[in-house]
Amino acid sequence: MTISMVLLTIFAALLLSAVIGPVAIPLLRRMKFGQSIREEGPKSHMKKQGTPTMGGVIFLFSIIISTMAMSMYYTQLSVYSIVLLIVLLGFGMVGFLDDGLKIIFKRNLGLTSIQKLIAQIVISVVAYLLLKGAGFDNHLSIPYTDIEFNLGYFYVIFIVFWLVGFSNAVNLTDGLDGLVSGTGAVAFAAFGIIAYVQNQPDVAIFSFAVTGALLGFLIFNINPAKVFMGDTGSLALGGALGMVSIATHQELLLLLIGLVFVVETASVMLQVGSFKIRKKRIFKMAPIHHHFELSGWSEWRVVITFWLVGIICALAAVLPEVL
Repeated sequence: MTISMVLLTIFAALLLSAVIGPVAIPLLRRMKFGQSIREEGPKSHMKKQGTPTMGGVIFLFSIIISTMAMSMYYTQLSVYSIVLLIVLLGFGMVGFLDDGLKIIFKRNLGLTSIQKLIAQIVISVVAYLLLKGAGFDNHLSIPYTDIEFNLGYFYVIFIVFWLVGFSNAVNLTDGLDGLVSGTGAVAFAAFGIIAYVQNQPDVAIFSFAVTGALLGFLIFNINPAKVFMGDTGSLALGGALGMVSIATHQELLLLLIGLVFVVETASVMLQVGSFKIRKKRIFKMAPIHHHFELSGWSEWRVVITFWLVGIICALAAVLPEVL
């Protein structure tokens, strides 16, 4: 894989998102696919009521088209490519149904948690079976060491936990304009570089396609957002991010590269746990990006700060792999 191949993949995906956006956003608006804002959320968010959601379809189409086109052009289409696309599309469909039900019933509640969980588990198991059929081994590596553990058939449990966990983590993070688009682009770029260094061009093409597609989507999603990605986008991105870490066998490195998503999820768990046990809240509101908003930070300041944290974490994770 060459640098020109990387740049072309990013540019193609970015261009596709930039072209699809102006077509999809008016369509979503005409179909009245507007976002419902939580009443208990920050009051400043009420002005976003009615902003088109389900915008994840914009970059999902871009990722699928660019990944397939670039993979076939460079003859790099593989089982890994297909599995990554299946996870992306599968989790995206779960989010699509979730968003659709919210819109139909005009409420901020779509699929039940059990319904989403069952669907996510099925997709994760299918992904594992496809990888296993292609000779994928069940070891778990410790970053920056030669230490690895063979989990055997327990690896399928790990995959389910990992994909479902990060899918929901990215979903929780998606609460501010451009937050997930930016941090997601950085995280996938980091795994694209890792795949490049590991000579996995199939995985690298997919990762860089996601990076480009999200940068193109960011044009419309940056504050003030013209469109939200919705669960359609966030669940798809989280599942795909977990799958990329598995495909590169750098699963645990995702905890560093995706630290923003980990912290956001941890803040919710701590908030809920503290309130149940102590009847007291740790944060003004969870996820933690709302805590900073209610502490007086502008939405822009929160998003830029989280982007910078994501970039620093990505660099800290990737540099040892490259050097």
